[in-house]
Amino acid sequence: MPIDSLAAVARAAADNFSWENVILDDPGPGEVLVRLVAAGVCHTDLSVLAGRLPTPLPAVLGHEGAGVVEAVGAGVTTAAVGDRVVLSFASCGACARCRTGRPTQCPTYFPLNFGARRPDGTTPLRDRSGQPIGGLFFGQSSLAQYAVASQHSVVPVVVEDDDELAVLAPIGCGIQTGAGAVLNLLRPQPGSRVAVVGAGAVGLSAVMAARLCGASEIVAVDRIPARLGLARELGATATTTDAGELRDFDFIIETTGVASLLEGALGQIRAGGTVAIVGAPAAGTRVAVDVNAMIDGRTLLGVTEGGSDRITFIPALIELYRGGRLPLDRLVRFYPPTELQRAVDDTRAGITVKPVIRFEAP
Repeated sequence: MPIDSLAAVARAAADNFSWENVILDDPGPGEVLVRLVAAGVCHTDLSVLAGRLPTPLPAVLGHEGAGVVEAVGAGVTTAAVGDRVVLSFASCGACARCRTGRPTQCPTYFPLNFGARRPDGTTPLRDRSGQPIGGLFFGQSSLAQYAVASQHSVVPVVVEDDDELAVLAPIGCGIQTGAGAVLNLLRPQPGSRVAVVGAGAVGLSAVMAARLCGASEIVAVDRIPARLGLARELGATATTTDAGELRDFDFIIETTGVASLLEGALGQIRAGGTVAIVGAPAAGTRVAVDVNAMIDGRTLLGVTEGGSDRITFIPALIELYRGGRLPLDRLVRFYPPTELQRAVDDTRAGITVKPVIRFEAP
């Protein structure tokens, strides 16, 4: 039976979200209904809102959800009613890459995550007049009281209570993207030199992960002094406001999506070094590459969601957090739904590293 839900709707040509009463259908085959406890606000959400990424609007965004499973559709095997879950990205779950722990390379990754629709073009959401609204953004559309989510986006977790679950919400995207870029893909050896350009949630997660790997030098780059101070507390050995100062690094992790910084990074790594593209610029962005400068073994590596197998990697990150080795709670600031606009403004201004909307229990 369809239910009413309050959701933050993104509409074309609007600069901000608007809370609206929407109608949410029952979960279909392979889907679950989740009552949200918390949802992170990510720069990807704001890029879609600004029209820089190709998700059709209107849609409910949000892709760092955490909550409790209220109902399951036919054929669901990943979660049961009552499970506390972290919501992450979607993939088909059936292709060779999904079956072998590489879901970020799923051929349907982009339409499933940015299309805000099921593969057949339908959506579980509509407004009060019956007009469809995009749902299942990243398999979840979690900036809402309730969400119908793909079973492949659902990761059951064992937590003490809803308060702990709320802290973990950003692990579904921002935290796993930064930490996964380091731990899953780059895998720096002890003694490596690592630079992280951009000290937001993704960049600071990469800093923490580089510390876990034993990198001897970890340099964080950002324009905001408070973020550089936090980077030092979380493991950076040095900080700077000028990415042009970087020289001879083994790894540079570019999280800002600024094309000029990415181009510069290719000239700032050592022979055999790697530049990781983590930041998402506007669709269609191009960078110039000096091919002759690459033949000494330099690598330009695209990163999606940290290259993670979310089913195994998210629980591993949670254990690192509980053991005090990945203090992701240092990044989080909670906002009630009534202060969503403030959370967005604070994100745009760089005041808050990771805003998380905290929903009240019914």
